Amino acid sequence: MKKTKRILALAGAVLLILLYLCTLVFALIDHPAARDLLRASVACTILIPVLLYGYLLIYRLLSHDQDKDEEM
Repeated sequence: MKKTKRILALAGAVLLILLYLCTLVFALIDHPAARDLLRASVACTILIPVLLYGYLLIYRLLSHDQDKDEEM
């Protein structure tokens, strides 16, 4: 389980770095679609970490309840 968490954390970090790079590229290029792509990239840069954090909180709550049920 510990190894899986590390791999998922590394994948999340790489995803965020790629999103930051895409945001930078979309901000610098002069193309008609760049404005919409920049908005989408900024939205994903904000929403993905928030959603991952929410999933982590829900997972902790659900796994904590299952651990209590198994102990009884």
